[in-house]
Order: sequence, then C-alpha cells, then structure tokens
Amino acid sequence: MANEYSQVFNRAGVGAVDQAAFDAGLRSHMLSVYNYMASGLALSGIVAMLMFMSPDLAKTFIQFNARGQVVGFTILGWVAMLAPIGLLLLVGFKAATMSLGSIQAIYWTLTVLMGISLSVLLFRYTGASVARTFFITAAAFGALSLYGYTTKRDLSGMGKFLFMGLIGLLLAWIVNMISPSGTMSFIISAVGVLIFSGLIAYDTQRIKEEYAEAWGSDMLGKIAVLGALSLYLNFVNLFQFLMSFLGQERE
Repeated sequence: MANEYSQVFNRAGVGAVDQAAFDAGLRSHMLSVYNYMASGLALSGIVAMLMFMSPDLAKTFIQFNARGQVVGFTILGWVAMLAPIGLLLLVGFKAATMSLGSIQAIYWTLTVLMGISLSVLLFRYTGASVARTFFITAAAFGALSLYGYTTKRDLSGMGKFLFMGLIGLLLAWIVNMISPSGTMSFIISAVGVLIFSGLIAYDTQRIKEEYAEAWGSDMLGKIAVLGALSLYLNFVNLFQFLMSFLGQERE
C-alpha cells in the first residue's frame, strides 16, 4: 500500500516521498478523523440524553400518546429530521470552496440534529438494549474499519455497488413509509446492516487514499472532518438498523 501511495505522488510530480514522515502523518490524520467522529457521537449522545431527561424539551420535537409512546414528530421535529439532508447536500456541493471552520460548524450542527432524532430510540427501547447495541456497533465498527485500513485489496469497486445499494435502500424506505410492511421493514434493516458495514471498510480505505493525494497541502484539515462525517453517518445508521433487531421495546 505504501508503494501505491508513493506512485500517486510520483505521478503528481511531487517527487520522492519521505516514507517515515508520510506514515507518521497518516497515523496523525486517521487519529484526527476518529477523534472528530468520536466527539460527534458523544455530542449526539448528550443531546439525546438531554431530550430523554427533559419531557418538555422532548415534546417540542416529538409527539407522544397518553401512554408516553412516540407516535410522530412535531413541525420542529421534522425540521430537525430533514435539516441534516440539506447540510449534507451543502457540503457535497460546496466543500471545495468552504473554509475549514464552516465545514466544522456544519459537522457539529449535524451531530446535534442527529442527537434529536436519535433520542427517539431512548423513548422506544430500554436503556439496557440501547447500551448493548451501541457496544456491539462499536465493536463491529472497529473491526470493519481496521479491515479497511489494513487490507491491500482495492475496495473501490465495492464502493460503487454499495452506493447503488444505498439508493435502492432509500427508495425501499420511502415505499415502506407510504405502505408499511413488517416483512419489508425486516428486509430493509437486514440490507441496511450489510450496506453500512461495507461502507465502513470502504470509507476507511478511501480516507487513507484521500490523505495520500492531499499530503503536504492545506486540504488535510477539511478532509479529516469530511472523513469523520462519513464514518459518523455509517456508525449511526448501522446502530439504528441493529436496534431494529436487538432493541427491546419499552412496555
């Protein structure tokens, strides 16, 4: 893999690569990515817990029935649910021209909004099952990301397949919202687990490759935040799909 990175720089006309400096920089870069991701998960968790512990705040975003069960979202709740899509589109189209500070602001805003939507899981499932599923997700993420980091296999082809699967998953989810089906929900959850598991490995390798291409430039800061955003979304989605299998609903 190191030789492949050296070839990238040689083709770009940068010249010989100081392998020791490159490897040290890569480790530092990946640590920055994981730190951003972990901090984002922590912030989302804090927001979700604040929502769960403050019924008045929760009712601003979530609709409950007389038994305290979640039945839907308020207008503000739907804004919080849909706003991350707009932020992701903004980053997707404007990241190249945005400053590092702007991308960081979008990242932290998105994690706060995700925390609001994730709070629904705390109201729907027992705390023990949420904690258990979180640790299972963390263990799976660690193993898959390690594979993506260490494998010498080119995962780019898998990335195209996963992207098409993601589009199909989104369409199936929309159809299931219009015409709910228990069987379809199960299939969506199973496919979702497989897709986001694959994306964790794929995105980890992609982040390494992006570092190689941007090594020595002032783009590394933005690449670190964007890489963390990808891994954060993969983690959160994998966690939510696993909850549909492992979560124990409150009585």
